[in-house]
Amino acid sequence: MATPIAYQANLPAVPDWLNKGDNGWQLAAATLVGMQSMPGLVVLYGSIVKKKWAVNSAFMALYAFAAALIVWVLVGFRMAFGERLLPFWGKAGPALSQGYLVGRARMPATPHHFRNGTLEKGMEEPFYPQASLVYFEFTFAAITLILLAGSVLGRMNIKAWMAFVPLWLIFSYTVGAFSLWGGGFLFHWGVIDYSGGYVIHLASGISGFTAAYWVGPRLKSDRERFSPNNILLMLTGAGLLWLGWSGFNGGAPYAANITSSVAVLNTHVCAATSLLTWTCLDVAFFGKPSVIGAVQGMMTGLVCITPGAGLVQTWAAIVMGILAGIIPWSDRG
Repeated sequence: MATPIAYQANLPAVPDWLNKGDNGWQLAAATLVGMQSMPGLVVLYGSIVKKKWAVNSAFMALYAFAAALIVWVLVGFRMAFGERLLPFWGKAGPALSQGYLVGRARMPATPHHFRNGTLEKGMEEPFYPQASLVYFEFTFAAITLILLAGSVLGRMNIKAWMAFVPLWLIFSYTVGAFSLWGGGFLFHWGVIDYSGGYVIHLASGISGFTAAYWVGPRLKSDRERFSPNNILLMLTGAGLLWLGWSGFNGGAPYAANITSSVAVLNTHVCAATSLLTWTCLDVAFFGKPSVIGAVQGMMTGLVCITPGAGLVQTWAAIVMGILAGIIPWSDRG
């Protein structure tokens, strides 16, 4: 029986190295991660703050998503995943030409050698085009900036944010991404960051804390009562963020393989456990559950599992979820 045309090996625009399953999953995973930012965090930020800040907060997330993409394809991607310039930085350059984007995805700084010069590990070369890798990694860069924005909602001028976004992406995010993922010094030291626990969450957390310090506190009247302007929309944004995490951790292996399946399951198990732990603590100590607390528990669980989602067993994901619910809850004030 003849092989159907769609499954033949030598099709137009289908080179030997292309794995359609890996490529399809990577594009789907990237779209899920993008959905976390836009509309996920756009909706979440616009609804979790006071009404007077809703539009400004939502627009901060929307602008960061768009601006990050342009900066990424102009210089950012190659600074994070290109040829080595410094131990912590790649050579800047555009990722725009057809010749570059339709070739096989590659990270030229990732080959690792023994001290005697012999090759220990070859270059990272996923089985799909460079365009898929550029898009996937862009969504990670964008959500890092948008997570950072959460630290300055209701206290930062939009014009200052418009200038901050490209500068932080170029001079901060690319450094961490190249150092840990792109073939920088931490990559060659053997440091493992499965899906952004350091490159994304630690970076956005520390940068957000620093930015909040320099921007300054909100007015005292605003700090005394800071209730969401729309709880149902807040839950909608939180739900998009949660489900989008399937792409966040499931796409990290750069392939539709066993690790990606385990990572997706572990991600949701940890998030659910953390949410339930946080809710149970609210009931035990305050007599009733809190919707905002449940969302916070969900997010702490998602962040906790990310550095090792594809590396731990599912029983460990439950333990991590319990700890992700207890520790931040006890220090939430």
